[in-house]
Amino acid sequence: MTNAWWKECVFYQIYPRSFMDSNGDGIGDLNGIIAKLDYLKWLGIGAIWLNPVYDSPNDDMGYDIRDYEKIMTEFGTMADFDRLLSEAHQRGMRLIMDLVVNHSSDEHAWFVESRKEKDNPYRDYYIWRPGKNGKEPNNWASFFTPSAWKHDPASNEWYLHLFSEKQPDLNWENPQVREAVFAMINRWFDRGIDGFRMDVINVIGKKPGLPDGGKTPGMTGYVMADEQFANQPQTHEYLREMRKRCFAGRDVMCVGETPFVTREIAPDYLVPEGTELDMLFQFELMDIDSGPGGKWDIVPWSPGKLKSILFGWQEALKDSWNSLFWANHDQPRPVSRFGCDDNEELRVRSAKMLATLMLLLRGTPFIYQGEEIGMTNVPFSDPAELRDIESLRFYEIAAARGEGAQTWQRILAKGRDNARTPMQWDDSAYAGFSTGEPWIRMNPNYPVINVRAAQTDPNSVLHYYRDLIALRNSHPSLIYGETQAVFPEHPQVAGYLRRLDDAAWLVLVNLSGEWAELVLPEAFAGGQVVLSNVTTPPSNDGLLLYEARVIKLG
Repeated sequence: MTNAWWKECVFYQIYPRSFMDSNGDGIGDLNGIIAKLDYLKWLGIGAIWLNPVYDSPNDDMGYDIRDYEKIMTEFGTMADFDRLLSEAHQRGMRLIMDLVVNHSSDEHAWFVESRKEKDNPYRDYYIWRPGKNGKEPNNWASFFTPSAWKHDPASNEWYLHLFSEKQPDLNWENPQVREAVFAMINRWFDRGIDGFRMDVINVIGKKPGLPDGGKTPGMTGYVMADEQFANQPQTHEYLREMRKRCFAGRDVMCVGETPFVTREIAPDYLVPEGTELDMLFQFELMDIDSGPGGKWDIVPWSPGKLKSILFGWQEALKDSWNSLFWANHDQPRPVSRFGCDDNEELRVRSAKMLATLMLLLRGTPFIYQGEEIGMTNVPFSDPAELRDIESLRFYEIAAARGEGAQTWQRILAKGRDNARTPMQWDDSAYAGFSTGEPWIRMNPNYPVINVRAAQTDPNSVLHYYRDLIALRNSHPSLIYGETQAVFPEHPQVAGYLRRLDDAAWLVLVNLSGEWAELVLPEAFAGGQVVLSNVTTPPSNDGLLLYEARVIKLG
């Protein structure tokens, strides 16, 4: 295992539209991010991940890219980006971009040409097929719409879009597509960026022939055919080619978003080190409360299941490197999902507990903006307040079936807009995010939950995050040390040891809102509590609800 800067620093994910607005138009921008770099440096952040800032019509909030080498006008200019990169580097922070190359916007010049006529040189940049019996070429479902195919009347053919109709999939079988993508990547690297987070990168290869999907015999209708488009053998070939053509000789990194990946196949992307991905985002933990019907089929989660997932992935990736996260721009707020958000004292305590559990595991932590102050889900009151295409389409389809009320509760719990409301900087109008009305409603609790209030309170979630990051950053054993789960059968407590050479640490958290009985073995009894989220002296026979302890052993 080699040392690397991206293993040793804590990343901070910025959703630019909602981070900081510098010009009062209600939309966050690059100059707003620059204004807050000192805050991130103070927090202890070593690298920033920017959600897409490229030119886009915003059908899917920037993940439908019209021009990979132009900045979205709402966010600023390329000169602003260059200044952001320079200012981050001057503060010793790295910056990685979002790479979205499974699909482009249908307004991208490649697709505009592609749909003109069948013999256009760009036709094969995308996946076009004739229909079958007047219908789609196969039965694949899209993540956002019932069908993954859109009919083009001009040519009487269909194009594939695993996401929105305005996000046609690129044809990675075409070497010209790969050449164009690799050239674009290299130009960004030449500009000085430090790496990429790669959007749904494990679905760029589709099974030859694009066969119908259906894991269950006799399935009818549109089906999520991930067995036909995710984790295909040629995807590994494409990634290895990308590494050789773009990453070789550069001190840069990549983390891949990999839906449908399992513990068994994840190492295929990571080992040998440096040949495909450096890290990957897997979503088993994010699906912990998803039932057989998927994301919106919400079921209860248990501490036992959460522990099994967390430590299962620690074991699965023990010979490579893990990514650690509770949330991102696609997930609800972790304190609302895994902690307690209806009691202020327990919101603070449970947010600290979740941070303790995740940030000290083996791997690279990714903090999503607002997580460090314990931001919560948003009490949206009407679908008109939503901006997320996924939630809006889900509600529209369900309402047509007369299931609007039940669907609304699911959106409030897991809708992506929960994470996308503006960052809460202070208690002034619009939470200090903007002087104008924001593009999406504010969370009404911003007068209480905001950065300024947290900075003045030494017991805040924010100061705890800062202390936790400093602890991790200053001890190699909390970065490179091995992880060993302890008390695996306990119904409430998650615990683990971190060890490297003579250094050893014990991390204990109570995942539940009830007292947890726990007697520490003698081997742990002489340790020193170096960080805790409660002010009462630690008990020798249990943990308070949502309590967290970090104990230095020896």
